[in-house]
Amino acid sequence: MPKIEVNEKLFFNAIGKKYSYSELEDVFPCAKAELDEKPDMTQSDDERVIKIELNDTNRPDLWSLNGVARQIKLHEGGKTVDYMKIMSNKGNNDYADRVVTVDPELKDIRPYMVAFMIAGKAIDDAMLKDIIQTQEKLCWNFGRKRKSISMGIYRIDQIKFPVSYHSVDPDKTSFVPLQCEAPMTCRQILTEHPKGKDFGWILQDMKKFPLLSDAKDEVLSMAPIINSATLGAVQVGDKDLMVELTGDNIENLILSANIVACDFADQGYEIKPILVKHPYDTGLGKDIMVPYYFQPTTKTTLKAVNKLLGSDFNMDKVVDALTRMGSTVQVNGEEITLSPAPYRNDFLHEVDIIEDVMIGCNVSAFEPRTPQDFTIGRLLPLTEFSRKAKTLMVGLGYQEMIFNYVGSKKDYIDNMLIDGSKVIEIANPMSENYQFIRPEILSSLCRAESGSANAMYPHKIFEIGKVAYLKEDENTGTITRQHLGFLTAAADANFNTLASEVSSLVYFLDHEYTVVESNDPRFITGRQAALMVNGKQAGVFGEVHPQVLENWGITTPCAAGELDLEVLQEQ
Repeated sequence: MPKIEVNEKLFFNAIGKKYSYSELEDVFPCAKAELDEKPDMTQSDDERVIKIELNDTNRPDLWSLNGVARQIKLHEGGKTVDYMKIMSNKGNNDYADRVVTVDPELKDIRPYMVAFMIAGKAIDDAMLKDIIQTQEKLCWNFGRKRKSISMGIYRIDQIKFPVSYHSVDPDKTSFVPLQCEAPMTCRQILTEHPKGKDFGWILQDMKKFPLLSDAKDEVLSMAPIINSATLGAVQVGDKDLMVELTGDNIENLILSANIVACDFADQGYEIKPILVKHPYDTGLGKDIMVPYYFQPTTKTTLKAVNKLLGSDFNMDKVVDALTRMGSTVQVNGEEITLSPAPYRNDFLHEVDIIEDVMIGCNVSAFEPRTPQDFTIGRLLPLTEFSRKAKTLMVGLGYQEMIFNYVGSKKDYIDNMLIDGSKVIEIANPMSENYQFIRPEILSSLCRAESGSANAMYPHKIFEIGKVAYLKEDENTGTITRQHLGFLTAAADANFNTLASEVSSLVYFLDHEYTVVESNDPRFITGRQAALMVNGKQAGVFGEVHPQVLENWGITTPCAAGELDLEVLQEQ
């Protein structure tokens, strides 16, 4: 979980109240935080540092001094800045000549950029340290080690607009990076500069690199690696600053920009938008100005709140709790419509609203209750059926495997040659490697086989586990099923041998079945079949398509299959 260090004086000033450390431990839960380490009390209060551990990765707005202070202040009934006044789509359109143009070639390199300006007062040492920490936490955790989000800060009085975000030849373009005194080519920076060694993997396979420069051809930065030593070296005492973020997900960039802008607004800085003109559609238009409010509303009912929390709250209590968490609430009868604060984008379901009600009311205020019902534990019939299938698979010579249920688009869609229309995508993933819910087990088995070339053949592996996919006629729009997947890798792996094993398996599971021709893209046409039980498809098996094997780097023929155990159990 993220950990942050905050200057004690700046932190208490941001809250508007000084707490003892025992009091802090009591109020921290409202920000999903806890006291990690007390400061050195021999130091003065403007030097002391409080270490805080955050217990939630869905709230990047809390990964900063101002974020935690804001949430505590709100929860305790305090007032904060009206952030809607600084949103560019809510009337704050004073950008004058502050314009950035984006090169069309960046669409396939690092396509999106957003930027804004802060002004009004000079940056002090404590605030500069907090800016740097916020930058690192957002870009490392939320931005996937800068791959999806990077952030740069510059002295705007030295920048000549319009600024250009463009692609360059990395071997022919040079500038002086931070911490250096001599120019280096963009390619050299990847191999010789400390930040290039840390983050060069993001750009190393690109033919061209992204560069940010002003109208005088002065370089601001090479995103997402390093700022220039001229315009990108922010120091204590600097007054007007430009903040820019680049990446590959426009909503995450705007959310990050909103978070940083709100943090500066909390400290009394004036926020001014900068117009970024993209030559292609970003999904939110071509011309982007931040801060920008884009969050949709989420709904629930008073009945749903009380049912899930086991409470008896009235509407005023619920509205007060949600307001203390920073949201705006509208009530229509029993229905509650929540508009998140511009720095939050974590409301995906009504349960998220109900969680905020619980936190807003203080978790400690809920009285613990002893369960009143007595039950006897037993295995579900599906579990017993699955165990029987597992025993049969072991008897057929297969070895059981266990895999993650979450993976990447490459694993579940691209490598398996499916269209992906029914694959569930996570709305706010922390990593592209854990972005989709698996719709079948065969991809997991192929992943295991792709790393097993050095093991003695034949390889016979299986897994019994959950899969999930989109289904419109379900209440949630999705369905979760228990599947059995199995794969044989051997020089003589073929449809006929696998068909005999499937026959044995289904026979001992007490079913009669038929097979019909199937057209599954994961298998070779004419060497595959769908398994039918009482007129309903219960699975598919066959010889794995050579393109699938090539996608996974598997060099040995494979025969595989997958059965829906719930269909077999129901029939």
